[in-house]
Order: sequence, then structure tokens, then C-alpha cells
Amino acid sequence: MTSINEIAEDYVARYVELDPQFATDLGVAGHDHELTDYSTEGFAERNTLTASTLAAIRALEPADENERVAKEAMEERLALAVETYEAGDDTSALNVIASPFQSVRSVFDQMSTDGEENHANIARRLAAVPETLEQLKATLADSAAAGRVSARRQVLACARQAKDWNGEFSGENFWAGLVGRTGATGAVRADLDRGAAAATAATAEFGSFLIEKLLPVAPAKDAVGRERYQRASREFLGDTIDLEETYAWGLDEVARLRAEMNATAARIVPGGSLRDALAALDADASRQIIGADNFRAWMQEKSDAAVEELADVHFDIPEPVRRLECMIAPTHDGVMYYSPPSEDFTRPGRMWWSVPEGQTEFSTWRETTTVYHEGVPGHHLQCAQTIYRNDVLNRWQRSMCWVSGHGEGWALYAERLMDDLGYLSDPADKLGMLDGQMMRAVRVVVDLGMHLEFEIPAGTDFGNGADHGGERWTPDLGWEFMTANVNTTEAQLAFELDRYLGWPGQAPAYKIGERIWLQARDDAKARQGADFDLKTFHRQALDLGSIGLKPLREALGRL
Repeated sequence: MTSINEIAEDYVARYVELDPQFATDLGVAGHDHELTDYSTEGFAERNTLTASTLAAIRALEPADENERVAKEAMEERLALAVETYEAGDDTSALNVIASPFQSVRSVFDQMSTDGEENHANIARRLAAVPETLEQLKATLADSAAAGRVSARRQVLACARQAKDWNGEFSGENFWAGLVGRTGATGAVRADLDRGAAAATAATAEFGSFLIEKLLPVAPAKDAVGRERYQRASREFLGDTIDLEETYAWGLDEVARLRAEMNATAARIVPGGSLRDALAALDADASRQIIGADNFRAWMQEKSDAAVEELADVHFDIPEPVRRLECMIAPTHDGVMYYSPPSEDFTRPGRMWWSVPEGQTEFSTWRETTTVYHEGVPGHHLQCAQTIYRNDVLNRWQRSMCWVSGHGEGWALYAERLMDDLGYLSDPADKLGMLDGQMMRAVRVVVDLGMHLEFEIPAGTDFGNGADHGGERWTPDLGWEFMTANVNTTEAQLAFELDRYLGWPGQAPAYKIGERIWLQARDDAKARQGADFDLKTFHRQALDLGSIGLKPLREALGRL
């Protein structure tokens, strides 16, 4: 192969053979009956492919600017992937949201439940769950023996997830529910039922393994330290940041947003406090929706309106990208997330809401900005347009590369942009946006603070009059700070805290990424002066695909 793009295309084709779950996420046909090999040999084989591809990329000179961008992006991502593997981060990964354990379950969310062929694929994949989880158990045990094991908090939380998926708390067994949704009958239904029973048993056994084997050797301390954190931060940002400066900036952002929230609250309840405004909005029946299905319909209506109004005016939105489905997820984690369309757009992009157990009421003022974050002009516009642009992006850029700081930063930038465009003119919706921004700013502080055990400045507001100045951050102090500054349920905050501690560096990527997107836009304005056009900037920036933030700044600087 003699070009960057040829190497990239070959890498994707070979990688999906080694990672069938990733193939399903991408919408690549032919692998929906398989699960990924999570044995140590499976991890090693994928790393060997990545390392050899990196060497091939480094040996070539790009033919044009598009290939130059692709080379810079691939070098940054693949080099870090090899470094991460060699450090043992991949083979020891266990957390509450994005480790191989969750992927074994969540891959089924992407599978169609219609038709005999899909039923057969689900049955075969269900039947493979026991072997896959056995492989993962062995890999985690080997990593633990080498001194690499996740903290007790993550082990316990994942063991609880195993019980939850099996219906021990809600009575809703995920595996059996999946089979029920197929509507299959006859022989294939019998295969599906056997697969669900096998997956249920394997999930329970995995949970027991976590408690009996991993928990006794898991460290009590959650903080991962500077070396691991810096590597994780680079993974999620595609750039190296000054950790101390970013921590200080995060504290400043919390203070700035608190002032803006108080000012907005005064528009809702004149003379009242922020808590008064929040209480008034939650008591306003016109801002509440009853029932998950009704909430899904509201999300769909809001999303469709945004696409129709923004297309051809503020953004170039190709026709296939204008389709977005809003979905209620089959789990109850309390998060909203996005999944991209398949390569051929036969499976559309989807916005998912994982409704917490027992929740039946939904506040529209809290979630209007989230629809823009997950949909258009947020993740859906960004990801689906990237997949669509096969004329300027190779297959790796279109489908395989994802950098949280780029993606989540763009989605947070999109929320602020919708405010600038007048879509959050209602102070209630504006407060919902600011509330989400506050959560992301708090993440910067507590994620960096807890993992690096930074010192707390005097006067930091914990909401209860306590001054922890001079103390070092701990999970307990992180919880105290979050409950004082983030307006959501304790159950959601508990999940958020576990997420930050088990997935270091990811949560701050939203706000740090937004910061870098805003800087990139300001730099472009300064360079282009009167010739600057925001719609053109957005198109050119998104045409680069998902990319590390350092290569992003460099590529935008050449436009």
C-alpha cells in the first residue's frame, strides 16, 4: 500500500474482523453473530495490528492536505493506543460505564430484532456470552496478578450491574427482555431462550467472580495518580494539557457559572434564589411530561424541529443526516447518549435515554439543551456528517476514530451556540443549559482533584459553609462539592461519582474540549477578519472528522 488512505482502509477492514462488537457499533455487516475475543491473546492481536499500522503510517508522506490531516490524526491515536496497551490499561479495564463488561451487554442494543436472520444472529451471540465473559475473567485475573486491578468501588459497582441486568432489583431481566422483543417463534425462539438463560447464568457468574476473586485484591484507593491520569487525559483529549492550570480554570468556571445561574434564576423568580427558581420550574406542570413514551415523543419533536430549522441556514446538513431516532434505552442507568448511524445509513443515528428505575416524570426545561447536545447540532450532526463525507475522509476517519474532547467538546459548544442563536431564550431552558454546564465544570474540578489529590483553595464553595481550604481532595469531598453545585438526584450523582473515579480523564473532556473549540473559533476569526463566516467554519471543522484536539488546532490553523 502506497497511500495513507489505503492503509487506513485496510486497518478498519482488519480491525473489525478482530473486534466484532465494534463492527456492530459501526454497522459493518457479517459479524453480528460474534462477540469480541477478550482473552489476553485477543488483546495482543489487536495491539499487533495497531502497532504495525502505525509503523506503516509513519513511513509514508501524505499526498495532499487531506492525507496530511489523516496521518496526523492516525499517528496521534494509534501511538497512544499502543502506549495504553503496553501500560496494561486495556487488559485491566473495569468501570461502571465503558469497559469490556458493559460492551458485551450494550452491543445487543444496536442489533435489529426484526426478521429471522437477525433472530438467528442474536441467538448465536447470546450463546457466545459465557465464553466471552470467561475470557474477560481470565484477563482481569492475569492483570490483577500483575498488580493492575481497578479500585474496590468499580468492582462492587460492576457486580451490582450484573445483578441489575439479570433483574434481581427490578425483576426485568435484560437478556429475557431482549428475546421477548424479537417476537420470534419456533426453533429460533428455543435457541434464543437457551441463549438468554446462558447469558443470565454467565452474567451472574461474572458478578460472583468480581466479588470472590477480584474484590479481595482490589485497592481501596480510587485515585490513579499523575502518570495514569496524564495518559488517560491524552486518550480523551488528543492533546497534553497543563493539569494544574486546567484545575484552576475549572474552579473559575464553577464560580462564573454560579453567578450566571443566579442571574438567570432571578428572571424566573424575581428576588428569589436559585433554589427558588428550580423549585418553581419543577412545580410547573406545563414543563413536566408524564411517561417515558411521551418523553421520547417530545424529544423526537424537539429534535426534528431543530434539524428542519438549522439545515441550510446555520449548517450544511446532507439529506441522509437529517434522520435521527429518539429511543428509550432498555437499561436504567439514568444517562442520555448517542449512537451513530451505520456506514450506509440504513440504521439511523439514535439518541437514547436510559430512564432511571421508577422515574415517570420528566422536566423539559432540564432536557431541551440535552436534545441539542445529543442531536443537532451536537453529536448527530458531527458524527453522521463525518460518516457521510467519504469524499474527503477515509474509512478510519469516518467510522473508527472518536476523541471525547473533540466530540463531547463540540456537543457542549453546540449547546452554547444554540443559546447564541436564540433557541434558549426562555430563561427556564437557559437555566437548564447552565445547569448542565455547571455539572461539566464541576467534573473538571473533582475529576482532576480526586485523582491527583490536589489541594483545595481556601474559600471553595461547598454549599454548607464549610471551608476545606488546604485539604486534599477525596471522594467524600468530591461528593460534598457535587451535591452543593449539581442539581440532580442523589442516585444520578452517585453514578456520576463512580463514573469519574473509574474512568479518569473522560468527564473533564467535555468542558476542556468546549474550551479548545471556542479558542479554535476565536483563532479563525482573528486570522480571517472580515472574511470569517461561521457556517463555513463549522463545515470546514466538521469535515476534518473526529480528531485529537492538538491535530485539530494544527489543521484549522492551515485553513
